Amino acid sequence: MLWKTDPTFYPSPKLAMQAPVEKLAYVATLNANGGSHPDALVVVDVDHGSKQYGQIVGRVDMPNAGDELHHFGWNACSSALCPYAPHPHVERRYLIVPGLRSSRIHVIDTKDNPKQPKIVKVIEPKDVTERTGYSRPHTVHCGPDGIYLSALGSPSGDGPGGIFALDHYNFEPLGRWEVDRGPQYFGYDFAWHLGHDIAVTSEWGTPNMVEDGVNPELLLGGKYGHSLHIWDLRKRRHLQSLDLGAEQQMVLELRAAHDPTKAYGFVGVVTSLKDLSSSIWVWHRPNGGSNWKFEVKKVIEIPAEPADPSLLPPLLQGFKAVPPLLTDINLSVDDRFLYASCWGTGEMRQYDVSDPFNPKLIGSVHVGGIVRRASHPARPGEPLNGGPQMVEISRDGRRVYFTNSLYAAWDKQFYPEGIRGWMVKLDVAQDGGIQLDPKLFVEFGDLRPHQVKLQGGDASSDFYCYP
Repeated sequence: MLWKTDPTFYPSPKLAMQAPVEKLAYVATLNANGGSHPDALVVVDVDHGSKQYGQIVGRVDMPNAGDELHHFGWNACSSALCPYAPHPHVERRYLIVPGLRSSRIHVIDTKDNPKQPKIVKVIEPKDVTERTGYSRPHTVHCGPDGIYLSALGSPSGDGPGGIFALDHYNFEPLGRWEVDRGPQYFGYDFAWHLGHDIAVTSEWGTPNMVEDGVNPELLLGGKYGHSLHIWDLRKRRHLQSLDLGAEQQMVLELRAAHDPTKAYGFVGVVTSLKDLSSSIWVWHRPNGGSNWKFEVKKVIEIPAEPADPSLLPPLLQGFKAVPPLLTDINLSVDDRFLYASCWGTGEMRQYDVSDPFNPKLIGSVHVGGIVRRASHPARPGEPLNGGPQMVEISRDGRRVYFTNSLYAAWDKQFYPEGIRGWMVKLDVAQDGGIQLDPKLFVEFGDLRPHQVKLQGGDASSDFYCYP
């Protein structure tokens, strides 16, 4: 605990954008060789003035093999300043790193030596399932009164999935979040509108539906998640379901507006059964929210690209096309630019969403891709595989980092030759437009990088309470 508020906590998005530039990036990596080799949290130097810029400068191996590190997050953030449950004396010090396959949760301390973090606590799967009823923890968010994690399902591998909490101070599991879940069954991502007492959740599938890869029968039958759910944040009760239609399969990443006076946000859909396109939708309250009901509207569609079947993995050969496979989106802290990761086509897109209902495509770069195999300026002419996947944005919006591995079983289906892991960075112009930084191309050897979190916080780490 601190006697003074952590200097990386900011009451408003505007103040957060004035934060110091990040010098380190923490990257959750999967050991693709499996066997007895554990996954690792890797530290990358992203200080542009450093002699080690773009190099791996630290690493902490997990104590067990087979965790499948995936999403992770900070233990505390700016939401600790919210007036209804203030915790201003916690500090952004620990990374909460779950194993998606093992259900084991690691607490990693970055304070004493940020380049050489250390594991200080491991929460075993048995404790998670006994206290919460959930397994396969996925997304981590630091809340005003605790640390929250979404989970894909139950210990059996079926549903329901949902949200559970950890104590801010001792990291012990507290229990299931939902009091009344209504029709909600699938779990995936979650977001808050703290100023409106609203939570939003999205859908993927149960562990049994996703852990062995995409199930074509389930996909073509429209059985994966295709709805959003609106919740009363304080009462923890389900209020409303927003069904995008069974054609819209895998309604995944949520990015709520950072402005706490606004009650809208974006969600990405991996694929349409109609034409393999991906799409981005806006949830919002129409007419100023006078009736307290939400609606959802498609505002972006990203088409599939025709392709020679001989260049496609078996799963896609019958379609004769490369789907975008929109696996992540992220929104800059000023709510101006939205980034879309097209893991299949190897494209990162930048949209101006100043008007969220009329986005404008203003930037695009290609790296990797199932067919394109686009190279990077640091490796000119060298074909790369994987594609833009988890994307993270600096608080000031001028730097964007992304990696190229999704999930072991899905990597194998779409990139059967095996993904060679990399992380890259985009430089963002003041008024939009993106270009790859030719000096930052991080290779991970036998490890595959997934999510990136930035030292001191980033665009997706914080929820704010004041405009």
